[in-house]
Amino acid sequence: MLKRLFFPLLIATFVLSAISHYLHWGPEITFGLSAIAIVFVAGFLGKATEAVAHYAGQRLGGFLNATFGNAAELIISIFLIKEGMFAIVKASLTGAIIGNLLLVLGVSALAGGLKYKEQRFNIHLAGQNASLMMLAVIALFIPAVFVKTENIPETQTMTMSIIVAAFLIFAYLGWLFYSMFTHKDMLEDHVDTQADHGEQPAWSRMRSILYLILATVMVAFVSEWLVHTLDTFTSRFGLSELFVGAFVVAIIGNAAEHSAAVMLAMKNKMGAAVEIAVGSSLQIALFVAPVLVFVSLLFQENMNLIFTTIELAAIGVAVLIATSISRDGATTWYEGKLLLIVYVILGVAFYFV
Repeated sequence: MLKRLFFPLLIATFVLSAISHYLHWGPEITFGLSAIAIVFVAGFLGKATEAVAHYAGQRLGGFLNATFGNAAELIISIFLIKEGMFAIVKASLTGAIIGNLLLVLGVSALAGGLKYKEQRFNIHLAGQNASLMMLAVIALFIPAVFVKTENIPETQTMTMSIIVAAFLIFAYLGWLFYSMFTHKDMLEDHVDTQADHGEQPAWSRMRSILYLILATVMVAFVSEWLVHTLDTFTSRFGLSELFVGAFVVAIIGNAAEHSAAVMLAMKNKMGAAVEIAVGSSLQIALFVAPVLVFVSLLFQENMNLIFTTIELAAIGVAVLIATSISRDGATTWYEGKLLLIVYVILGVAFYFV
């Protein structure tokens, strides 16, 4: 019954949130309708990703989910950069990184761990992910320390940001070539391959790809409608821009990855869930954030790559605990709970800023 109602509810909630946005029914109504719509849209994206992963493999499927899921984050950030709202952009990027490492990975490990005693995934992939996460922390930490301690002028700060951003993009493209081509077999997750045995997706290959693209477009629209209500939401509840950017916007942006990762973890496909959660964080830190630096050059005001001390501390803590838990290539429900506790602690701290 619920499966039969899914698509009608998906269409109904999406259309209602669109009408509310374009006919100006009010920020409260638009926020509520869009929040409900994004739950169904995220579920749709999760189903499409799982179908594509069946044909393309779990690693490529996870990469596609992270990429399409982060497309909404990228689109929203470009609109914010155009308006010169760099603080919210950096806060939302921070929130996306810690949200994927702590919230998405935490809920996935908890949900999957309650069904399976231990969930294993490729240990080589876990080690490489840990190294890349440390690279991201170093790349964000070093420029911020030098700029804040040596009082480097804004023009030189921007130049430094452009150089660091270029090398981060170079590192990420190198990782894609390494993981998808030269060392693909070594990083393949045989547990997920076995879990896929005998399962048939509901859609054909071409329909799955088309649905994945359609779901991504829907996520982008609903996310943008939600963002337009945030000013009223922030002022009414007395929330800081840092908290809204790092948690409210980030949770909305992570809805797609969250849905897909949890669904896969509950089917004992933890490797794909990790690929989505950690892979999405890596993509944000090593590709999306640097690309936004270059995108900002197209506008009158430019965004550098210097994050605040609070944001850097949050990213560092998230990377530390996520690396500690995932590096052995296995997760349990208790480790998922630990990740969620750290996320709540950071949320409380951000709330009182």
